[in-house]
Amino acid sequence: MASCFYFGKVMHQREDPMQYRFDYHTASIKIDVDLFAQEVQDCKLLSFNRFNLLSVHTRDHGSRDGTSWREWLTGLLAEYQLPNPAKIELICYPRIMGYAFNPLAMWYAYDNNEQLFAVVAEVSNTFGQWHHYVLKVPAETAQTSKPIQCHVNKVFHVSPFIDMDAAYHFKITPPRDKFNTFIKETRQNKAFFHASQNGYMAPLDTKNILKAAGFAPFSMVKVITLIHWWALKIWLAGGQFHKTPTHLQNIRYSHSEMTLC
Repeated sequence: MASCFYFGKVMHQREDPMQYRFDYHTASIKIDVDLFAQEVQDCKLLSFNRFNLLSVHTRDHGSRDGTSWREWLTGLLAEYQLPNPAKIELICYPRIMGYAFNPLAMWYAYDNNEQLFAVVAEVSNTFGQWHHYVLKVPAETAQTSKPIQCHVNKVFHVSPFIDMDAAYHFKITPPRDKFNTFIKETRQNKAFFHASQNGYMAPLDTKNILKAAGFAPFSMVKVITLIHWWALKIWLAGGQFHKTPTHLQNIRYSHSEMTLC
């Protein structure tokens, strides 16, 4: 199959206003958007756009309005003067018994020579809003074995305990046998938050579906609990609560461009 699982870990580390670090095991899924529906057609435990032990739904990513992923991404890339992709991959968390927590999903667009030419980081918050950070990947960058490094000013409200005066710095390794995404958040060029996700490839077979379904709920409960626990501690310690900025409150979806380092 072109699609697969990635088993690995996610790490969160904060330096200000309080220091903490935690990590947890995850099972994400890499989807070839043109092949996935056919790949899981006869699968009893994993499905596309219908309920199952594990499932993936079009409405969870992309435009989230019923538009196909290919049509949506092709249109988004065209707004940045990028061509139609020959292959599109999405890395996200599948739903477990209908539930998923997807703060970050990653899209990868390839040309006819299977060369990466665009990456889209899809960031979602708990208020039903999402944003796409779009990166153009030059051929000379895609052909190297080094991680792709880029940065972007923060324009999308995520955490109520982090204001908008910040920037993201990404290190992105395209998904192959392994994949890794590292994010550093800075304020006035000083890092105060780090997050990473890594994983190793595993086939979409029954054994791995059961493995993902087995530990994923515990991981989701752990991370949601820890995120709220540390938010409470920051608040009790006097951390400033930041509401969604007024100019973003009525914007459900937006996108902007990242810049190569």
